[in-house]
Amino acid sequence: MTAKEELQHVLQLIKKERQADLQLYKDKVLNTSIERKKQEGICWYPVALKKYYIGMGERLIVEVERGSMQGKSHAFQSGKMVTLFTNQGGKGENPHVGGVINYVRDDQMVITLHEDELPDWIDEGKLGVDVMFDEASYREMESALHELIKTSSGRSHELVQILLGHQPAQFIPHPPLQIGRLNESQNAALNKVLSAQDVAILHGPPGTGKTTTLVQAILMTLKTEKQVLVAAPSNAAVDLLTEKLSEEGLMVVRIGHPARVTEASLSKTLDARIAHHANFKDLRAIRKKSEELRSMAHKYKRHFGRAEREQRQLLMQEAKSLKAEADHLEYYIINDLLEKADAITCTLVGANHYVLKGRQFLTVFIDEAAQSLEPACWIPIMKSHRVVFAGDHQQLPPTVKSVEAEREGLATTLFEKCIQRQSNTHHMLLTQYRMHEVIMHFSSERFYQNSLIAHPTVAQHRLAPEEAPLQFIDTAGCGFMEEQDAETLSRFNTEEAHWLLVAVNRMLERLPAEVCETFSMGIIAPYKAQVLLLRKKMSDYPYLIAMGERLSIDTVDAFQGQERDCIAMSLVRSNEKAEIGFLADIRRTNVAMTRARKKLIIMGDSTTLGSHPFYSDLLDYVQSQEAYQSAYEIMYSE
Repeated sequence: MTAKEELQHVLQLIKKERQADLQLYKDKVLNTSIERKKQEGICWYPVALKKYYIGMGERLIVEVERGSMQGKSHAFQSGKMVTLFTNQGGKGENPHVGGVINYVRDDQMVITLHEDELPDWIDEGKLGVDVMFDEASYREMESALHELIKTSSGRSHELVQILLGHQPAQFIPHPPLQIGRLNESQNAALNKVLSAQDVAILHGPPGTGKTTTLVQAILMTLKTEKQVLVAAPSNAAVDLLTEKLSEEGLMVVRIGHPARVTEASLSKTLDARIAHHANFKDLRAIRKKSEELRSMAHKYKRHFGRAEREQRQLLMQEAKSLKAEADHLEYYIINDLLEKADAITCTLVGANHYVLKGRQFLTVFIDEAAQSLEPACWIPIMKSHRVVFAGDHQQLPPTVKSVEAEREGLATTLFEKCIQRQSNTHHMLLTQYRMHEVIMHFSSERFYQNSLIAHPTVAQHRLAPEEAPLQFIDTAGCGFMEEQDAETLSRFNTEEAHWLLVAVNRMLERLPAEVCETFSMGIIAPYKAQVLLLRKKMSDYPYLIAMGERLSIDTVDAFQGQERDCIAMSLVRSNEKAEIGFLADIRRTNVAMTRARKKLIIMGDSTTLGSHPFYSDLLDYVQSQEAYQSAYEIMYSE
């Protein structure tokens, strides 16, 4: 395919993804009863309005609390778009207003509404909160692709040709730079970035200091460029880079809805910086005066005389004039802040925020590029002269909801295409600072050409001297058969969940008290149903309860980018047909295993898992490390 044909193909795939996502939303939200949605964790109903106030950026914020299903798990999280609704509608319609979740804590939810005032129906009937379909992201991705397809000249056109492998990427050699805080492979990656004229790829396997290297690359780039754009697919990744760059003394402006930003990054948002600008008091005073005049004008009743009509018209004209003056002043403040910024940070889709319209950058840095849909990556790339990708295509791929779109290539990222088609553009980091070398070795062998090196500070660290770094507990022959949830179709394995928790509880029991009081732990399962089961059963184990917030139980996706001293994995699948489902996406297992620093525990059925070459090799590796244990040993030991 030509580059244009490939872009047209990707455009068709993102349209399929949009339709699949919309259909999923309709099936789960629009065409489902409130009671069913509550059970699935995608609706809170009823909720009580606890309070409301004006927050950052003069935005209306409400706090609600659910009155039923308290303590039950749900799908709501910060940054999600939601709808606040009431059941007191007419003709089958429920009045509603959109918003974005600031944060969810226990049974409390804080939402920034897309309105300036509380709706009139807020005190009528019962209130609820639904998840909402995110139409805007698809619109921005499709718009970017349409623009690229019709572009036949200019830098964007050149970058399309280069990134898709139709023209070679150019590099200009320069005197090698050595930064003391970076190791040899990190410095080599830094020099790759500095010499790249079109594209450079920073490949960072788990624990190799990708973020540290990326930050240094940004700092060195700013020595020759006035400003850079820094983007990532997730708000969490953008916030992390915002903080890291701010710690280096850079003036960073974070573009995005304040509700989607962590508390630590809030002060760097555009809204917060506007509020602290020298001219903000004047802006606020003009807006206040405009609103006062508008309120005065609205006090005139419908039937009034000529003089009153003229007076109302004058008040409205003056209010309109003041609003225009306020808009002009706000435009000046925003541009003043953006001009002074060293780095502007945003999500990939957020790069098309209205304040960035027409703004161009010499370099855009895209983190988590191996988790980014290609159409989203083009949005910031179109604003730049060159691009630097950072990520690891051996970890989690982007989420694709359409089976057809995934099969036809939507899950293949621009990061992967560029690595495959421009072999000289990437450099892999080699020294990892997270895992015991026994935990690292299998992942290194299978995914990273056996080239990872455990730094001496972590190569031999353990939870305790007698605690082995690797343990595989085999449930083969125990009769721990998997089951499927009738409603969600998610898989779970009751016996495996029980005995894994027993094994972990016993480990905690034998560890020295000073270790138990400080170390962190994660329990990972590939299926949501198993996660819910593990969370429910955890309350039966005193040593697990005692860990409090130092223990997390969640899916693989939730642990991406995180690490724990100890990781315990429940692989769930155990059946007579030796079917392993999406465990066949071995990158997910790579992510789960490489979250562990000092100890990795895996429980699964070797008979079922061994049918797949990857898991067969994993079992061989476990045997070679004398880390194999039958579940019978746990079941029949004191």
